[in-house]
Amino acid sequence: MIFGSITKLETFTDEFVCFVKVTTSDGHIGWGQTSNYHSDITAQVFHRQVAPWVLGKDASDIGALVTLVEAREHKFPGSYRCRANAGLDTALWDLRGRVEGKPVVELLGGTAKKLRTYASSMRRDITPKDEAERLVKLRDEFGFDAFKWRVGAECGNDIDEWPGRTEEVVPVVSRALGDGISKLVDGNSGFSPKRAIEVGALLEAEGIGHFEEPCKYWELEETKQVTDALNIDVTGGEQDWDLVTWKRMIDMRAVDVLQPDIMYMGGIWRTLKVVEMAKKAGMPITPHSANLSLVTICTMHLFGAIPNAGKYLEFSIEGFEYYPWQKDLFLGNPFAIEGGKVQIPQGSGWGVEINPAWLAKAKYQVSEI
Repeated sequence: MIFGSITKLETFTDEFVCFVKVTTSDGHIGWGQTSNYHSDITAQVFHRQVAPWVLGKDASDIGALVTLVEAREHKFPGSYRCRANAGLDTALWDLRGRVEGKPVVELLGGTAKKLRTYASSMRRDITPKDEAERLVKLRDEFGFDAFKWRVGAECGNDIDEWPGRTEEVVPVVSRALGDGISKLVDGNSGFSPKRAIEVGALLEAEGIGHFEEPCKYWELEETKQVTDALNIDVTGGEQDWDLVTWKRMIDMRAVDVLQPDIMYMGGIWRTLKVVEMAKKAGMPITPHSANLSLVTICTMHLFGAIPNAGKYLEFSIEGFEYYPWQKDLFLGNPFAIEGGKVQIPQGSGWGVEINPAWLAKAKYQVSEI
């Protein structure tokens, strides 16, 4: 199928979100998104270091375009290049879906089904009692049967968010949620191996089955100590973008479950490389999708297609009061939860429509032939 060559790349940006629109010589369009946060900076990288290399190129071979940018910008192999490339990649997948009249999940070999989710708390500035109360309310109102909450302090070096919080929040929340609920916690690189193993013993005793990023994520050997010591799943990978690091993480079995973030990775095409490595190693993929922007939409489509998908999709429970920048990004409600499940959008491409009113207020930049 002919898609034409890329003639225009537009970005619509605020500090937190950067949407990308691609237009081809055949008049086809697609919408994508760079990674969140400091997105105004990522937009500059996109126009300076991504767009010049792909304008005029065939839009049909996503992998070739991503690889071209990586080769041309080989002196900048880091996170921002991947965050910017995600905007190109996700816009091109949407374009392909629109041209073929299929949701991206079908392009990837899956179906637009409903997905089990886990309700993911982002907060540490909350007492154990208040956290338990709000999670129980979500359980009862929306039917979630899996929840994740936070322990330790982000990159805390064994210093808790406040003294004793971890030892309190684990049993208080777990017992409030009760039996029949899958329970997960996230350490966000907060612990040394010794401390993480101690916390892991507490998690095991309280029926929690998932311990995410217990140690500094860049110290894989530290995390492996925890993985080897515990019976529950130790998980990680959300921060990582380098495929060499992913190979090492998988080869050494640093974790039990892998959690790539599509936007940090540089898009669907590069994330599929991690999926394939994990498949060969017999390891499940539970992607990181920690806010209600296009990252969760894209992750739904990926998760619905890969053969080694984990148990559940991460679904942020934080609303506009915590993430005000999420407000009015899309028309309708593509994030509706019923019975703890979310529907993969069934329309062409990503199957969502970005809110024109949001776009009208955003900073606009364009690169074109």
